Amino acid sequence: MDNGNANELPAKVNLFVTCLVDQFAPNVGMSVVNILEARGIEVHFPPDQTCCGQPAFNSGFRNDARPVASRFLDVFEATEGPIVCPSGSCVAMVRNFYEDLFRGHPNELVRAQQLSERIYEFTEFIVDVLGIEDLEVDTNIDATYHRCCHLLRELHIDEQPTSLLKNVEGLTVKPMERNEVCCGFGGAFSVKMSDVSTAMLNEKLDNVVATGASTLIAGDTGCIMHMQGGLRRRGEDVQVVHIAELLDAESDLNRASKS
Repeated sequence: MDNGNANELPAKVNLFVTCLVDQFAPNVGMSVVNILEARGIEVHFPPDQTCCGQPAFNSGFRNDARPVASRFLDVFEATEGPIVCPSGSCVAMVRNFYEDLFRGHPNELVRAQQLSERIYEFTEFIVDVLGIEDLEVDTNIDATYHRCCHLLRELHIDEQPTSLLKNVEGLTVKPMERNEVCCGFGGAFSVKMSDVSTAMLNEKLDNVVATGASTLIAGDTGCIMHMQGGLRRRGEDVQVVHIAELLDAESDLNRASKS
């Protein structure tokens, strides 16, 4: 897709905040806003946005997912400029799976293809569009990093978050064995196949704990909630955070690390 001129900062972006961030992790959305506004970019939040339709689509209910996705098109077509989202799975839904969802619906398919050229995952936007690899953040945290499935496999975004983390002053990133392996969340998968999901989660958490890191960084709120819940049930004192919080100099996470 066309990422535009990396040397020219967009004056305005639109934030697609996602359902999980809206309901469970608004601090993640605020960190995205803080980071973009600190670069002089106006952040617009379309108030009528809802779900992109991913939960119904992934569960096989395409007829239910389609009107939700159509509403997403309506809301964001009325905006101008890039759409930034702190979720690889939601961006993958719009960019990769709307084409499948709207197959046989030519008008909506064309609209979906056009909108897919405007939507970016958060770290992808920072690095590939803004051309920034160093957000000039300093912290005092030792962490490890989980490479979320949709970000890595559906969007092929890997170097962008890694390069941003490398340039955080004071951050120690400890290598994790099999950090590219799924945490077992997968949305509806964790409910429909809970035994398999739990086994995958346990392997992931074994590898997290083995690093000795106090913080686990990831890029999707669903994965974060899944892993944080598993760690709490184990009694492990490991905090799971979204990468936007780590990269936001004004976040509670970074303020607490310096106190």
